[in-house]
Amino acid sequence: MAREVANGENHTSPKPPPIPSPLRFSKFFQSNMRILVTGGAGFIGSHLVDKLMENEKNEVIVADNYFTGSKVNLKKWIGHPRFELIRHDVTEPLLVEVDRIYHLACPASPIFYKYNPVKTIKTNVMGTLNMLGLAKRVGARILLTSTSEVYGDPLVHPQNESYWGNVNPIGVRSCYDEGKRVAETLMFDYHRQHGIEIRIARIFNTYGPRMNIDDGRVVSNFIAQAIRDEPLTVQAPGTQTRSFCYVSDMVDGLIRLMEGDHTGPINIGNPGEFTMLELAENVKELINPKVKIAMVENTPDDPRQRKPDISKAKELLGWEPKVKLRDGLPLMENDFRTRLERPRKC
Repeated sequence: MAREVANGENHTSPKPPPIPSPLRFSKFFQSNMRILVTGGAGFIGSHLVDKLMENEKNEVIVADNYFTGSKVNLKKWIGHPRFELIRHDVTEPLLVEVDRIYHLACPASPIFYKYNPVKTIKTNVMGTLNMLGLAKRVGARILLTSTSEVYGDPLVHPQNESYWGNVNPIGVRSCYDEGKRVAETLMFDYHRQHGIEIRIARIFNTYGPRMNIDDGRVVSNFIAQAIRDEPLTVQAPGTQTRSFCYVSDMVDGLIRLMEGDHTGPINIGNPGEFTMLELAENVKELINPKVKIAMVENTPDDPRQRKPDISKAKELLGWEPKVKLRDGLPLMENDFRTRLERPRKC
């Protein structure tokens, strides 16, 4: 049974996990691992699918409603005999036979999750309930991608997993922040009450190819603006910090967590910390030295600082990020230039 790393203490579930499919105990035939990825047509989800499909013993089912995801992200797998794509909204029950569930479904950009906040919290709460119900029925292990937003505007720096957070429960971002906090609660309640094998990753800012170009997140904003010769809009005061993890490192961390022995929550992110002005200067230097940097008004409840303490990820998963920001930004630039049809000028 997995060891639980919650608030720095070790706990065990009083109930054994549900029995998985009899296929897992076959003496004469080892069946493929059947993996469900909710939100698998999205940015991180599609990269996770790419990695899972590299293993010939994996069969991958993606469930996505395409609110922020796109079939284009999965086009190379459509028609593959080990891949299946379902248009499905996780707020409705899903009946499939699987061994692993990566539950990523939820809009993660403020532009999208504030567009329909009620839908966002329904996705976090009802979607997680439905996936936990599925995990209970079929005896699957389930991983939730939670978020550094559960720490809110932190009073502890850097943030470790034992910190309970400083979150506004009635702000414009609360549908996402508090929704993910409830999702974590549901995961642990199903674990304690029903013995479900759970994994919780608290993922920090992630960037890379396939991000939505106009999704409102700072890295995609800056790169798109630099390619379009527009000013880089830095929200005041510009001294607020974030830590940016390249998507390949994030996917590696998620898979290690799923296949390891620890429930979490575990921070997955890059501890390299940059102010928004520093990020803008990096994008300007690497992509378009001619663009200007413009200061604009900030959004409500914007955290002043964000940096993961990844000690547990290093110790328990043997994981730490490999890709530096200055190496990852050009890879993302190439993807954006292709999609925007704006090749680099000679």
